[in-house]
Amino acid sequence: MSNLLKVSQLTKVFDPTTIPIEAVKDVDLELHEGEITVITGRSGSGKSTLLHLIAGLEEKTSGNIKFKDNDYDELTSSKITELRRTEMGFVYQFHYLLNEMSAEENVSLPLLLNNFNMNAAIESSRNILDLLGLSHRYNHKPSELSGGEKQRVAIARSLVHSPSLVILDEPTGDLDSSTSEEVINSLKNYVKDKKACLLIATHDENFKKISDQTLVIDSGII
Repeated sequence: MSNLLKVSQLTKVFDPTTIPIEAVKDVDLELHEGEITVITGRSGSGKSTLLHLIAGLEEKTSGNIKFKDNDYDELTSSKITELRRTEMGFVYQFHYLLNEMSAEENVSLPLLLNNFNMNAAIESSRNILDLLGLSHRYNHKPSELSGGEKQRVAIARSLVHSPSLVILDEPTGDLDSSTSEEVINSLKNYVKDKKACLLIATHDENFKKISDQTLVIDSGII
């Protein structure tokens, strides 16, 4: 399997001039194509911060990140943004859907940002919504969706452009057990079909059953 991501001695310190807090401390991690990696740890241990660092949404304090042979230290912020837009899918702990847009319009956004035409973007959006059991919700706006449906729309949005790395922060937190299992199976199939990689911060024990590796992190005040 090809090495997709390598993280070496990654550290993030907040408030270094007052009371330093190591949100992430000396993390080493390698991700390979076709693998599912689960990150666990108590609430506040730095799981979300680690995901943000890998996605280039936060700046590290020290350490190194390489994604598909791209060393973050050698990239401009615009290049990292381009990598994230084209090669990564990110599902936040809170779905962050645009309230004025329908489900299919929200899901189509990554494709439109990558210069797809509208018809192709909508067709792809519907295909991925079908995969996640939302074929009856194409034209519904977030205010018309349940919490679990909103989260599945957010997951669909992260997958629609076929990213090689999908990063998920508590993706099943708002789902009932049955729907959670369906989503987990869909994500597992996505990895198999696309030879992609999933990186998941979660307390959901069901993800551990399908994971190839688990990383436990625990950070705090220095």
